[in-house]
Amino acid sequence: MGATKTEHFTDKQNSIATMAKALGHPARIAIVEYLIKMNECICGDIVNELPLAQPTVSQHLKELKNAGLIKGSIEGNSICYCIDEKTIEKLQNYFAAISKKLEKRNTCC
Repeated sequence: MGATKTEHFTDKQNSIATMAKALGHPARIAIVEYLIKMNECICGDIVNELPLAQPTVSQHLKELKNAGLIKGSIEGNSICYCIDEKTIEKLQNYFAAISKKLEKRNTCC
């Protein structure tokens, strides 16, 4: 979708699309899963968990942070990351609403 076309959609649609796009890479899914598993802010350990170079991991973290899925805070010389629960809740509510509508729907195929 071209950047000039996003204006034709609601803020909610654009927001969900941004989050979905950020989750569209397996490395980013692995990062999210790792942060959830650790249940705390992580500084630097993420690179050791993935079969990727540090600059690549940093780029994936940047995409997740730009989408609002994770938060980062500077502590000393490193950035510590954790899940942004509010954004995850927005995704959860979005998919819950879809599921609820599908339950009420008659099958068409």
